[in-house]
Amino acid sequence: MTSRRSTRAFAFLLAPFALAAPLAACGDGGSAGDDTVADASTAPTYYRDIKPIMDGKCTQCHFDGGIAPFALTSYDEAKAHAAEASLAVAAGLMPPWPPNPDCNQYYADRSLSAAQKELIQAWSAAGAPEGDAAHPGDPIDVERTALTRVDVRIEPPTDFTPTFTAEAPDQYRCFVIPWPADHTATEYITGFRAVPGAAAEVHHVIAYYAAPGDVATYQQLDADEPGDGYTCFGGPGGPSRGEWLGGWAPGSAGSDYEPGTGLKIEPGAAVILQVHYNGLNVLDTGALPDRTAVEFKVDPTVEREAMIMPWANPQWLDSQSMTIPAGDADVMHAFQFDPTPFLTGGQGFTIYSPGLHMHNLGRRATASIVRAGGASECLLQIDDWNFHWQGGYDLRTPVHFAPGDQLRVECHWDNSAENQPIIGGQQQPPHDVWWGDGTTDEMCLATFYVAVDNP
Repeated sequence: MTSRRSTRAFAFLLAPFALAAPLAACGDGGSAGDDTVADASTAPTYYRDIKPIMDGKCTQCHFDGGIAPFALTSYDEAKAHAAEASLAVAAGLMPPWPPNPDCNQYYADRSLSAAQKELIQAWSAAGAPEGDAAHPGDPIDVERTALTRVDVRIEPPTDFTPTFTAEAPDQYRCFVIPWPADHTATEYITGFRAVPGAAAEVHHVIAYYAAPGDVATYQQLDADEPGDGYTCFGGPGGPSRGEWLGGWAPGSAGSDYEPGTGLKIEPGAAVILQVHYNGLNVLDTGALPDRTAVEFKVDPTVEREAMIMPWANPQWLDSQSMTIPAGDADVMHAFQFDPTPFLTGGQGFTIYSPGLHMHNLGRRATASIVRAGGASECLLQIDDWNFHWQGGYDLRTPVHFAPGDQLRVECHWDNSAENQPIIGGQQQPPHDVWWGDGTTDEMCLATFYVAVDNP
């Protein structure tokens, strides 16, 4: 298929990018305090006023075993954290929603209205009253906020414990996991979720596709190295460098892909699960055993075959051309290009979901289209980059890319002394930084979930 061949032709972009392929976390707008607060004569209650907000905006992250540090799925849990919730929403820290609303509109917008913030603050101030469970408030629409069905779950056969030192805190490991043998027909992955095991040390997860004819090569890479899995800086290695089936970075929770689209997977294939481990958080306590899993929604047919397109300047990957000088508080690099001659056989394509990725020095980033006539169309803009809140964002109105247009990614970093990471309790001195695989290196990456036009 076109997507398979063209991705291989563009394989120089398939480095260990921390993708969050269309992965959104929480709910979209609705009732339950969107526009009005409760009657001033009565304090807000959990069941009538707060539960609808938390179910719609918070619990896709705040659940038992979720990426948030505590759950908010019951009254007792919400009451225990009422004061924290009040302070967080007042400060604009929670729920996190990085996209600039003037750039584009997305599904699963988890930002709160002013009225919803007032409800949470008033509820906390009143002592977090419970209310009547028999008379709940109207739920908020939670469209595209979670993986709706798990058809296949895969994970390595054993736990893996990475090895870290202060000088080498990053380790990349690839695990070769066969697609289930009872899936005997060609199928399409229509949703994805990663379930990190030891979250304190899992930096990112990417699931790569290994075609049936390539599986033995990947299995040999595994066999040639002691222990489960093999070292895989720069992608999964192997004959094709891999094609993405989905990915995870901090802040991603998992969801379905664009309705009617999916990523093709054949019987006898395998998933190459790349886990990037970083030990900066566990250097003092020691590495943890990890068994990260990935879950897929699978359907027998789709209307349009899709692919995940990583987007960056290929020169950044293999040289030090993406220089971020020590001490410079505002460094910018950008890249724009028309990928259709190389990626799609000259065909246009539809963009359903953009994403952006940088590391800890990132400040702001933009993904956009520069139309053939010169006009710029914003797809995603993050004005206050936070490494811990990354994801792909499903466009409410998909955008068509025509041959002659150019995809553009622009990133800004702060490499000043005040913005350096703390390692071993000490803030590090600034140093020149370039594109690299490590957490203390940097990247400037856009990702797009797309479907190519029929020829």
